[in-house]
Amino acid sequence: MNEPIRIGVLGGSGVYDMEALTDVRELTLETPFGAPSGPYLVGNIHGQRVAFLARHGRGHTISPSRLNFRANIYGFKQLGVEYLISVNACGSLQRRYKAEQIMVPDQLYDHTRLRNLSFFNDPDVGTENIVCHISLADPFCPSLSKVCHQALVDTGADAIAGGNMITIEGPRFSTKFESRTFASWGTDVIGMTTSPEAQLAREAEMSFAVMAHITDQDIFDEEATVTVEVVLGHMEANIRAVRLALVRAVELLEGAPHSPFHRELDSAIQSGRNYITDEQYRRFSHLIGRLKAD
Repeated sequence: MNEPIRIGVLGGSGVYDMEALTDVRELTLETPFGAPSGPYLVGNIHGQRVAFLARHGRGHTISPSRLNFRANIYGFKQLGVEYLISVNACGSLQRRYKAEQIMVPDQLYDHTRLRNLSFFNDPDVGTENIVCHISLADPFCPSLSKVCHQALVDTGADAIAGGNMITIEGPRFSTKFESRTFASWGTDVIGMTTSPEAQLAREAEMSFAVMAHITDQDIFDEEATVTVEVVLGHMEANIRAVRLALVRAVELLEGAPHSPFHRELDSAIQSGRNYITDEQYRRFSHLIGRLKAD
């Protein structure tokens, strides 16, 4: 781990490894928030170092509500990641978006209710937390999103630039009334994991973007129902397209400058520096260690 790994990939449903990685080694990390979903696969793609993590575990054994989101994102931070690309399966809530298209969304609605949304709101240490107010008006990094969309286009995918995503708690799929309600709000696609990943990545001063591959569109057919079989039926083609696009995205990121958010915490941390304890600096060293030196 001596050499920083600037690019990370968070694999979603069906994407449990990166075949393009060479010289692969596994890293099992411990974080202040416990264990991530599994080992990080670290290797090279066209000379660039990349870290990959299967969000749900290699055997897809972790349900969305049971994911240790903080450990997963913090592990990437420990490795030095600045650009984090997430792969998500999602459902379409609008007629114009079809199964097997891939969206790079630019807006997000968090409809979850059971998840810890911040590294710093830590119930294990009582009320004495570090107060951090990040800006999430634009929840995805525009520059990384542009790279992801270009990578999809370059590799022949049916790509959509921009869109509104909602994250629900899961693990069940929505009722039709819920889906119609979300659609009436202007939501385009629905998934179960982008929140709190987007806000945690921003707290970790990373660029974060999503390749959301669409697997179903049941809201427009009263006879249709979202089932695992329907989702899996569209997933294979999506995964092939995403794998190619991920390699292209790594190529496009060659020589990229620091993430636009690499100093996000300079103004987001509201707690007085003198009130942050040595234990807190130690616990969150990869997030705020440099603030102590400043």
